[in-house]
Parts: sequence; structure tokens; C-alpha cells
Amino acid sequence: MAPKDGTPSGGGSDSRFFNTNKKGEMHELRMELHSTDRNIKVDAVKKVIASMTVGKDVSMLFTDVLNCAQTANIELKKLVYLYLINYAKSQPELTLLAVNTFVKDASDPNPLIRALAVRTMGCIRVDRITEYLCEPLGRALRDEDPYVRKTAAVCVAKLYDIAPELVRERGFIETLHDLISDSNPSVVANGVAALSEISETSGRDVMKISASVLQKLLAALNECTEWGQVFILDSLAKYTPADAREAEGIIERVTPRLQHANSAVVMSAVKVILSYMDVMGGGAHADSIRALTRKLAPPLVTLLNSEPEIQYVALRNINLIVQKRPNILENEIKVFFCKYNDPIYVKMEKLEIIIKLVSEKNIDQVLLELKEYATEVDVDFVRKSVSAIGRCAVKLDRAAERCIGVLLELIQTKVNYVVQESVIVIKDIFRRYPNRYESIIATLCDNLDTLDEPQAKAAMIWIIGEYAERIDNADELLDAFLETFEEEDPAVQLQLLTATVKCFLKNPEETQDMVQRVLDLATEESDNPDLRDRGFIYWRLLSTDPEAAKLVVLGDKPVIEDDTFRLEPNLLNVLVGQIATLSSIYHKPPEAFVVRAKRGPTGSDGMGVGDVGDDIEEGDEEEYEDDNDVNRAGGGDDLLDIGGLSMNDNATSSNYGSLGLEPDMFGAPTPSKIEPEARMSKVCAPEKSGGIELWAGFRQVKGAVKLELDVRNISSTVPVSTLAIQLNKNSFGLSPAAQQIMCNPPIAVGGSGRHSVELVVNPAMLVQAPAGQPASPQIQVAIKNMTTGLVFYFAVNFAFEVLFSPDGALERATFIESWKSIDDKKELYGTVSDLPPASTDIDQVAAKFKAHHIFLIARRPVPNAEGQEVAYFSMRTTTGMVFMAELTFKKGVNAAKVCLKTEQIAYGVQAKIALETLLRS
Repeated sequence: MAPKDGTPSGGGSDSRFFNTNKKGEMHELRMELHSTDRNIKVDAVKKVIASMTVGKDVSMLFTDVLNCAQTANIELKKLVYLYLINYAKSQPELTLLAVNTFVKDASDPNPLIRALAVRTMGCIRVDRITEYLCEPLGRALRDEDPYVRKTAAVCVAKLYDIAPELVRERGFIETLHDLISDSNPSVVANGVAALSEISETSGRDVMKISASVLQKLLAALNECTEWGQVFILDSLAKYTPADAREAEGIIERVTPRLQHANSAVVMSAVKVILSYMDVMGGGAHADSIRALTRKLAPPLVTLLNSEPEIQYVALRNINLIVQKRPNILENEIKVFFCKYNDPIYVKMEKLEIIIKLVSEKNIDQVLLELKEYATEVDVDFVRKSVSAIGRCAVKLDRAAERCIGVLLELIQTKVNYVVQESVIVIKDIFRRYPNRYESIIATLCDNLDTLDEPQAKAAMIWIIGEYAERIDNADELLDAFLETFEEEDPAVQLQLLTATVKCFLKNPEETQDMVQRVLDLATEESDNPDLRDRGFIYWRLLSTDPEAAKLVVLGDKPVIEDDTFRLEPNLLNVLVGQIATLSSIYHKPPEAFVVRAKRGPTGSDGMGVGDVGDDIEEGDEEEYEDDNDVNRAGGGDDLLDIGGLSMNDNATSSNYGSLGLEPDMFGAPTPSKIEPEARMSKVCAPEKSGGIELWAGFRQVKGAVKLELDVRNISSTVPVSTLAIQLNKNSFGLSPAAQQIMCNPPIAVGGSGRHSVELVVNPAMLVQAPAGQPASPQIQVAIKNMTTGLVFYFAVNFAFEVLFSPDGALERATFIESWKSIDDKKELYGTVSDLPPASTDIDQVAAKFKAHHIFLIARRPVPNAEGQEVAYFSMRTTTGMVFMAELTFKKGVNAAKVCLKTEQIAYGVQAKIALETLLRS
């Protein structure tokens, strides 16, 4: 017979705690939590945990659950502590009531309860709890039971994340060093893990492995758990041996880990050995390195017999290893041949490694294998396989002819995507080996009708243009493509333009009409600035100096290089040092995808800075800035050849200079009467501009937008007297009012001068942001030194607040109506942290903003949130765009939340960045 609801059962699944249809559930739970029957009380806490797990708010039972902690039952105590960890963030004041229980449990005779108390206190991220944690933690670190000591070691790392100064003051880091000498290997491993975590968090090496510590780590390596071994091995990988002899000795102790059943231990051991092999070098230790090379291959091969997910991780790591030391797996290429049931992501990675391991000894069997893959049903895999054949040809000179033979066989299959991929890779083979395999062009031309993808068309058009003199009907083939010129992809259009000009230069009599037609289409009918600019360049070259055009268009091109081992040596060394981490999977250094935020304790003093939603906003902004580099902004290269420049990384940094605020007699900032200064950043180094260094920034002076230029003559023997300036098309439509910059007096070596260039809005210079994308902040500039004739280029991020006009203050009623009328999808959010004190006071922020024509509309306290206040601002650009912002501040917190609304969402990111920049300044 089933037990009645609310009474404990002797067995069965805990799923029953998730099911209830009772009315007044919280009241009944409270009654059960106060029951004298231990079983009823345990079941009640389980029901509370179940409700909490599915998202129900059971925080109103906090004190009732807390009372249940006064028990000797370890199961009940674990459940209560689990509840406390979850709700400590939302009930920090009530959590303090549990302190006595924690302190008492930390002295309990049962080591499990002592460890549980210390662990729980470390997991509760409330700053006031840390005051009470130190004493129990200090005792736990010296506890007689190893389980308590190893738990306390991990707790030190958690405490360091909350209160690093406290950890240093209490000497806990020194105590962790003592734990490395502990007799229990698990304690040693946890001590190492804690020190490693603290090193990562602080950016300082607190591990400090000495000769004695090294021996203790190696001794513990054989006895601790597999994850303990991983921590110890990762620490050893960061240690630099004193000499080759010490490195060889450590490797001997680590080598047995290569036979471990856990793949993480194996990969960590491989990392240590690879790192130390560099220390051993060659010469006298060449035999040892060859022996190690033979030992490393079997464990790596064994990893490929694991589950697909582990295989993929292993393959990504092996990809790095074969770039570092190809000879480790040079005889194991068959292991990487794809199986029919391998997932596609495993197959793709195996192909990459096959290409890296292919050599003249094994090329024949590799080609047979790749040819077989090209008949598979998975289109992406087939394409990758065909591409791999081409890459083998580029890599191996002597095998190139055999590779081309296989590609021709594949072209004869007439399978659309196989033919197209073959054409693409054959183009690369032609570029690698000019004037060697052009006899196959006729076969390629026979398959023109099958080409329908832009990349394949572009490759074929390049071949026709490059070898027009060897193709009898080259003009007719190109003319067939020209019929659909306007519908083609930009890459195809660019190749068609270049190929037609090449054809004209080689055979001007028969192709004059065709080249004129193409130039007309490119310069008059096209909206693509890349195509238009290239068309104008060719037109002017052909009309002014045909011989120069031949030198430019038909000049010898550099032979392409084999990019099989394409990682830079320095980056490769970094990634090999990160084997068995995410870096080795992404093939990026940790700083490229991990941002360690400065996190304060979450509790009564915090305002939730850096929560998930805000992190997403900030991440989007970073991605936007990365994606809009010089090569993409404004549509690419123009007549000035401005593209291809590196952006100035400091253009949006915190080095912003003065805002024109001066302290009054009472110490409060008041707006200065002078205009806000430009935030200057270095945009051009002297080695790129004939000895002249340029700094640039933007400001508004009496309603006019100014580009401020600091011209510094570093090493130019010719004084700088006159410069000419031109801007590329940009998202703001800005262009210089006058193109000449007069330096009076001329700037001699060692001298400098500040010059202002007035910018005006010109609709013809405006580049519309792509649909759904934010406007690019970049302004691309070309400067010509009129004395020397040298032209140099730079890109600088525009300070959007410079566009704000003095008439940007909205009436309160208008503001409210506009705010409500804008769709929520046109909102942008963000959190600005680490603000200076002046930027957390609304009065001072309003004064600072007003100097930049950002006007305070209203302010109000946040209901039911003590110390929080909201301020509303409006701003209008000189071009009529309106932006409204809501800023939330909390007393005692050096951060602010920003919410921005606008109908011009493409420029919303720029307005938000402007606000955040001013707040941080």
C-alpha cells in the first residue's frame, strides 16, 4: 500500500519530491520542517530542494530550513547547506544567522562535517561571511584529517577570488605551500590546484616550484587520484628545469603517466614531455629525444580509439603536436584514415592531420584514400577531400603531377561540387608551379557549364585571364560570363574585371569593345565601391600609360607558399604549452577568448554588476569592434589604397585625456568654459610615414566637428610645411572642409605642431551600415606630404559624442512619449564598471555630460531598492538622430548600468560607447 502524502517512505525514487498538488504548500512544508520526526524533516528539506531545483521561489522558508542545520544527521546537514549556498546571494543578511552553525560544525568531531562546514562557507560568496571563515579555515588547513585539509586547500582558492587581500594577510598562501609537503597525496594535489588557480586569478606566479617542492610533487604523482595527477602535471609543465639533465630526470618520472587510462592525464603528461624536450635541445641528448619521440606515438594513437568527442579533442591537440614535432607520428598516418562511421567533425580534423603528415614516402596511399573519400555522400567532406589533394600538390613538388592526375580523374566524374572544388585547388597549383601544368586548361574549359558557385567561377576566370594567350577563345569564354555580370557575386565581378583587362593587354585588337563594356559596368552601373575603385584605376592606367598598365596587371606574381604549418612559431609554442585545455581546441591563446573580470562579492553591497545579460551585451560590443576592421569598413580598398591598415588598438582605450572639468572652491567639478579636449591616440608611426609621427583625435568647437592632428617630425630631414588630407567614405558622411593643412612655421626634425581640420557632413561620403549591423566607427584617412610626395594612411575610431548638438535637450513629456514609442528591440544594454568616484554621482555626471551636449531630463530613486537612483538623458546629433539613455547608479558601487533607446539602431552602439567612454573618463 502506498504511503500517505507527507510521510517518509522506506525506498523508491526521489522523484516523488517533485510532485505535489497540495494547497498551502509552503505552510505544510514549514510544518514538516519543524517536525520532531527526523525522517519527515529530511523529506521536507528534500521537497524544498526539489522545488528550488525546478525554479520555484522557496526563499520564504530560509529561517525554517536554517533551523534544520542543528542536527547530527549528515544527510540533512548537506541538504540544508545546499539550500544556503543557493539563497545566500538573495538573502545575505539572513545568511549571517548561519555563521554560528558553520563555526560550530567546523569544530565537530566528525571530519566529514568539519570539511562540509568549511566547503559551504567558501561557496557562500557574501563578503561578511569571509570575516568568520578565516578562523575555521586556518584550523582546517592544519586539521589532523587529510580529507579536511584537502577541502580547506580548495576553499583558500575560493576565498582568494572574493577577498585576495585577506588571504595574503592571513598567510593562507604560505600554508598552501606547506600542504605541498603533506604526507597525503590528495592534499598535495589540492594544494597544487589551489595555488595554480590563485596564480591564474592574480596573474602572478605564487606556485614557486623549488628543487625540494619538485621532488615532493613527483612523489605525490604516483599516488594521488587521476585529477590530482592532472593538476600536478599542469604545474610541472609551467616549471622551467635548470638544465637538460634535470629535464630528462623529470621526464623519466612522468613517462609512466602516458599509459594512464584517463585521457586527461595522458595529454597533460604529453604536454610536460614536449615542453621539456625543448629544454633538452639536441646534440648530446639527440638519442634521448628520439627515444621519447617513439614513446609519445602509442599513447596518442590509443586516444583515437575512444569516443568521438574525446577523439576530436585528441585530434585538435595532435594537430598542434605534429606542427611542433612532425616526426612523432610520421609513421602513423594510417591511423588517421577516416572510418565510414566517424562523425563529420572527426573526419575533417583527420584530413587536416593527414595533410600535415603526408610525405613523398606515403603520398601514393594518401592519394588513394583521398580519392576514395571524394566519392562519399557528405558534400562538405568530399569538398575537403578534394581540397586536401590540392594541398598535397602544393606541399610536395615531386608529387604534384600525381595529384593533378587524380584531380583530372575526379573532374571526369562530372559531379558538380567535385568539379568546382577541383577548379579552385587547381588555381592554387598553377600559382604554386607557374608554367608547368597549363596543359590541363583545356579540360577545365570543357567544364565551364558546371560552375555555379562564386569561388569556383572566380578561380576559373582567373585561370582564363592569366593564360589568355594560351586559350584560343579566351575572349569568348569571358564574354559568356559578362552576360550575367550584374547578377554575379562581387568576387566574380572583380575577377572578371581583372581578367578582361589582362585579356585586352594581351590581345587589344579583339577585346577593345569588351574591356570598354566591362569598365562601364564596373564604374557606372555598380554600387560596389571595391569594384568601382578598381575599375577607375584600370581605366586611368589604360588611358594614360598602357605600358605601365602591363607592368602592373601582367607583372610577375610571387609563388604562393605551402601553408600546411601555418601557425606562427611563437603562437605554436604558447598553444603547445596549453595542451589539454580549451586553447588547444580553439587554437587560440587563452586571452583571446577568456576575460577575467574583476568580480566583487555578490551580496548586500553589490548591484549585480557583470551578470549574464550584461556580459552578453559587452561581448557583442567587443565582437562588433573586432569584425569591423579596416579591410571591411567603408567597403574596402579605394583609389587611395587605404585598405589593409591595422587599426589603432588604443582608439577606444581609457586614455581619453581631459574633459574640460575644473574643481571649484569646494572641490566639486564644474564645467569649464573651454571646449572639451580631443582624446588623442597615436595613429601613424614614423617608419610608415617618412619619419613623421601622427596623433589624431576628434572634438567639437563652437558646433563644428574638428579632426585634431599632432604632427611630430621624428626623423624627416625635410621640414613638414604642407600636407593634403582626404577621408574615405564613412558611416558619418564626414569629409574635410579644406584639403590643405599649412604648417606655419614648418616643422623641423624634433619639432611638432597641432593642427585642426574642420569636418563637414557630405551625403556623398556616407556609407550606409549593412542591414542588421552596427555602423562602423572607423574614419580612414590619407595624408600626403606635399613636400616629399609621400602618401601615408591611417584609421582612427570616431568619437561619436562630437556629433551631439546643443539643441539635444528634450521636453520631459516628449522624452516619455518617445521612450514608450520605441520598440524594445531597439534597446541596448551594458554595465560600466571600475568608474572613478566622480562618475558615480549623478550631479557630477550631468555636469560632465552637459559639456558634451548630453542633457539630464529627469532623475528618480528606484522603488524598493535602497541607495539606487536612475537618471535619464537625451542627446541629438547635428544630423538629427535622437538618442535617449537611462543610467542606473547605486550608492557605494563604482559601476553604472546603461540602457539606450533610439530609432537609429545602427548608430546606437556608437552612442552607447560614447556614454561609457565619458563615464570612465
